[in-house]
Amino acid sequence: MGTGPGARTHSIPIPHFTAIGATTRAGLISGPLRSRFGLILRLNHYEMGDLKTIVLRSARLLGIEVDETGAEEIARRGRGTPRIANRLLRRVRDYAQVRADGHITREVAQAALDMLEVDPYGLDEIDQKVMRTILEKYSGGPVGLNTIAASIGEDANTIEEVYEPYLMQLGFLDRTPRGRVGTQRAFAYFQVQRRGFTPSLDL
Repeated sequence: MGTGPGARTHSIPIPHFTAIGATTRAGLISGPLRSRFGLILRLNHYEMGDLKTIVLRSARLLGIEVDETGAEEIARRGRGTPRIANRLLRRVRDYAQVRADGHITREVAQAALDMLEVDPYGLDEIDQKVMRTILEKYSGGPVGLNTIAASIGEDANTIEEVYEPYLMQLGFLDRTPRGRVGTQRAFAYFQVQRRGFTPSLDL
């Protein structure tokens, strides 16, 4: 209590308890506080098989008819995140109710997700705009974040915090001191020609 030389320490009896914390920005926690946690774990993205199980379960709870292949296609584009996979499931359901008698197969899921501009890696419209701007307009970079944001009409902080991490996980984007750079993998996937490079990528 108090500040400076006059500060005093008071001990308060507290029953034993377990503290559990979760954060996506562990680097912002002070070292002394972080070291007081006895066990530090990292939550990784779900594997496609696990995500497929989640999609099938969600479909049962929502009363949606979906076969194994349809659930697998939705899971594949779910970016390893149940929340995103469940959101895509609902959108595919809407499409299936209008155009496929309410039953979701692989073909129905592919058609619905293609209409939503969600590609096989789960990249949506903004993800694709970011990458195509870097690859096509700026020849793969390096290009500054604010320049990319101005080019596609999106907030720079949103690009940096929402879209870039997944693009980097896929190996499509690198951050360098000079700016953002598209990788060879990105040129291959988006089928953008670059001098001395022939696109070739197995999905």
